[in-house]
This record gives sequence, C-alpha cells and structure tokens, in this order.
Amino acid sequence: MNGQPETQQRYIKLYGEIIGKIKPLSSPLINSFREPAIGKFKEQGIPTRKNEAYRYTNLIPFFDHDFGSYFIPGKEDFIKAEEFRCDVEDLDTHGIVLLNGFYPTINDKLRQVDGGIWVGSLNEAADKFPDKIRDHYNKYINGNNDGLIHLNTALASDGIFMYIPEGGVLEKPVQIVNLVESDTDIFNQHRNLIIVGDNAESTLIICDHTLSPNKFLTNAVTEIYVGENSKFDIIRVQNEHNNAAKITHTFIYQRENSRVSSNNITLHGGLVRNNTHHFLAGKGSECNSYGLYLADKFQHIDNYVSVNHMAPDSFSNQLFKGVLDDMSTGAFNGRIYVDKLAQGTAAYQKNNNILLTDDSKMDTKPQLEIYADDVKCSHGATVGQLDNDALFYLQSRGINKREAKQLLMFGFAHEVIQNIKVEALRDRMDDLVMQRLRGELSRCASCMVKCG
Repeated sequence: MNGQPETQQRYIKLYGEIIGKIKPLSSPLINSFREPAIGKFKEQGIPTRKNEAYRYTNLIPFFDHDFGSYFIPGKEDFIKAEEFRCDVEDLDTHGIVLLNGFYPTINDKLRQVDGGIWVGSLNEAADKFPDKIRDHYNKYINGNNDGLIHLNTALASDGIFMYIPEGGVLEKPVQIVNLVESDTDIFNQHRNLIIVGDNAESTLIICDHTLSPNKFLTNAVTEIYVGENSKFDIIRVQNEHNNAAKITHTFIYQRENSRVSSNNITLHGGLVRNNTHHFLAGKGSECNSYGLYLADKFQHIDNYVSVNHMAPDSFSNQLFKGVLDDMSTGAFNGRIYVDKLAQGTAAYQKNNNILLTDDSKMDTKPQLEIYADDVKCSHGATVGQLDNDALFYLQSRGINKREAKQLLMFGFAHEVIQNIKVEALRDRMDDLVMQRLRGELSRCASCMVKCG
C-alpha cells in the first residue's frame, strides 16, 4: 500500500526541515494536529497502484522530485495576488485569492459578508472560532487510509474558512482563485474548512490556475459540514499547465434533509486526481456529484467518488463524462455504499467516455456495496467513439465533418455543464469547453475566471 520508501522518506525529511517555518505561521490549535498526522503518513506512505483506489494512477513519478523549497509569501506577493480580479461577465461573487496555499491579504484576513457569514483565513478562524475548529477540523476524513490526507494535515499552513450560521443565506457565491506561482518547483498544500449551519444556503466556486511554468505538485484537502435542511453547492474548475499535478480530497458530511451538489470541471492539467467523499449521515439527505474532464497529449485525469448512504431515505446521483484525445489517459472509480440502516435509499451512477484516438485510454470501475434490502440502485459505464450515425446525420445537413464532431462532443459535455446553477459561470464554461474541444486552449492559456 505504501509508496517507494525513498520517495516517502523525502517528504518525511521535508517535514523535519520546514516544520519550524510552518508552526509560527499557524495557530497552536492547527499545529496540535501535525505530529499525529506525520506519524500516520509514516505508516501509510504515498499510495501506489497496490492500493485499489489508486489502481489506475501512478503518483510516484510526480512525487519523486525535489520540492525542497518552501514558499513563504512576502508583502509584494500579497499585493500582486490582490490585483487579480474576476471579469467573467455578470458573475457577482465574494472573491478570495489563495497564493500557493496562503491567504494573501494584509488586512481583513477574516471578514463578515452577507447575513453575518464569515469568510477568510483558516488560521485566523482557528483563533476566533476555536470551538468550531475543534468540532469540525480533521473530523470528516473518517479514518481514511490515504497517506496524502495526513501529509496535508502535517504540512498545510493555511486555507479558506467559511462559516454560515443557522438560517444564513449567502446571496452571492464565494469564489476562491487558487493561484500557483514560483520561480522554483514547489510542493503546494492548503486546507479548507466549510461549515454550513442548519437551514442555511450557500455556493462555493473554486478555480485552480498556474501562473508560471515550473513543476508544481498540489495536495489539497477540503472538509465540508452541511447541517439539517441546508443547501450547498461546490463547483471546481481546474485549468493548469502540463507541468502541474493536482490532487484534491473533498469530504462532504450531510445531516437530515440537506441538499448538496458538487461539480468538478477539468479543462487542463498534467496529472489531476480528484477524490470526492460524500457521507449521507442524515435521513432524507441528497447529493448530486458531477464531473467533466477533457484531456489530450499525455495528460492523465482520475476521478474517485465514494458515496456512503448511512441513513434512511437518502438519495444520490453521479454523472461523470470524459473526452480523451491523443495519448491521454483517464480513470473513474465510483463507489456506492449502502449501510444496513439506510433503508429506502435511491442511488444512481453513470460514467460515459469518448475516445478520439486509438492511443487514448480510459479505465472505469463502477461499484455497488449494498447491505440494505429496500433500495433502488443502478450503475453503468461506457467507453467508445463518437456515434457514426449522428455524425452522418449532421454531415447530411451540410455541416462539415470537423464541425459536426465538435457539435457532438459539445452536446455530450453540456449534460454536465448544465448542472452549474450560476448562470454567468455556466455560460462561460460553455464557451471554454467549446474552445478546448476546438484545440484553442492547447495550454493553460486562460483561466475560466480570466484573471488579469
């Protein structure tokens, strides 16, 4: 299960070298989790293909690199990061910029927005809301044996904290722009904690973007708690260059009658591994998990989705779609677990993929694990090429073959995009996906938020 010993030792050594720099930048409460976490990483190591969850993704080539430097932003970095603004037409959000995992704001690192809702630096929140941190931080990883999660707990210096109190409604989405920039190769860590109280509602948009061509490895963990009768949407758009490797771990824990939607849109990246864990712990809870991934050249995109039905009358739906070109590879591993207490569960899963060349490859593994007897569950996966009959029909109507292929691929992808509830973002994503399918975004030429 563990990675190569020499690669694992590289990160244990890195921890020993930089922990003295990390601790002064973090709150004592966050620091208290570090030593136990590095101990678990020593036990579990970096996942290899011997780990069933990582069967189709080899992380070792990306981790077997010297990320010896540790980025600590200075005042100039703060100022530069704060100059970035989103100019997606009509997209009105509470904007936040993270620079290499740090909350780069000189003032107002934790602020109130609509209806007494708190948004800002996780480190600042640990001092202001210690009870909230104790109640929720590091609680929803649920004994996970992925060593990278514990490595994040040991090394992450900062991230985003959101707290929506009971009855709070966030009228405008919060938008996080994750910028990665350095003149050296860096291993980037950040940790986010989102707490949605009972009868509350909010939306979070995350954009991952690289600004310099160096090798970057990002390992991010986000924990989300959604209270009773609450609604929460999370949309992540990934658009990084081919030297970047991005690994995300998202844990979403839901109480009674809560509604959650998550959507991962991967436009570009050398290696992308998204781990999404849904825990339906309350009666009548519901989650919808969507994903779209577009890959070419030698890119590899892997989505792992685990939905755990732990209470009666819960509902889940998974829809993931991919388009793979050139020598690119992809993987989808979707798991539905239904506990014996989760009677009345309805759970659905679908993964569809289009391969545009003979050299592209897709591995898909839908799974059902059911211990209740009153359930409705289904899963399915397809891997194939464009429908020749549909292609012929479009060509018979005067559309050239190239344009006909692009229209079919766009229609295929739009089934996922249409589930983005923020209209301005949805329209922009339609434009970017069409550009990507036309080959106009051959590298990370434009983040979807067009930071300028």
